[in-house]
Amino acid sequence: MYRERRSRLDGAVVWSRTDAPGGESRVLPDGCMDLLLWNETLVVAGPDSRAHLSREQAGDRFTGLRLAPGVGPLVFGVRAYELRDQRVPLSAVWPERAVRLLAERVAGAPQPGRVLESAAAERLTERRGDGPRAGSVTGTVADLLGRGWGVAEVARRVGLGERQLHRRCLDAFGYGPKHLARVLRMRRALRLADGDTPLAEVAITAGYADQAHLSREVRALAGVAVTQLLGRRP
Repeated sequence: MYRERRSRLDGAVVWSRTDAPGGESRVLPDGCMDLLLWNETLVVAGPDSRAHLSREQAGDRFTGLRLAPGVGPLVFGVRAYELRDQRVPLSAVWPERAVRLLAERVAGAPQPGRVLESAAAERLTERRGDGPRAGSVTGTVADLLGRGWGVAEVARRVGLGERQLHRRCLDAFGYGPKHLARVLRMRRALRLADGDTPLAEVAITAGYADQAHLSREVRALAGVAVTQLLGRRP
């Protein structure tokens, strides 16, 4: 069973999944990084550039904190591109003592998601001094790209050259602004299509040239047809 709720951290989501059936689970890219409790192991999920196939055992339990795009590097202390398309133990990026203390806090906690939130909030406060509302440039970049702005327009809006914006995006999101825009556009399209809206209408509303363009992009990023993702007949 999958559940999620809004986090008290801006733009973040706390989610949980219990009684996994085992086998492969398809995780779609979203420009985010997650702090996971996978059974009893603390794991970092880096930003996915394309769909990640997670291999799970029957009965696996997950609790995760999905951080807003661009926030993960501040929590984990690494540039996002260093963990792109990877799942690594938290001990690979945090000091051993910090990981041990967090493991002790989540062990047996009635709501481990709240513990993960608190740990992330503490790291944000340590690293940027004024809490989780800092980092306005990366937040603005993600917001504008998600709304369909072009890369050149975004660069001008935040006062950066296009090369500077590209480097900033690699550090914050794990990939450049063009790829981030593709990922965010696909996520928007899937939200719009979560119902009976015709895919041709979804494509135009989300900013694709036509339905064929939408289908190509979803297959390239998700690895399967858009109809398969949505459970629709082609």
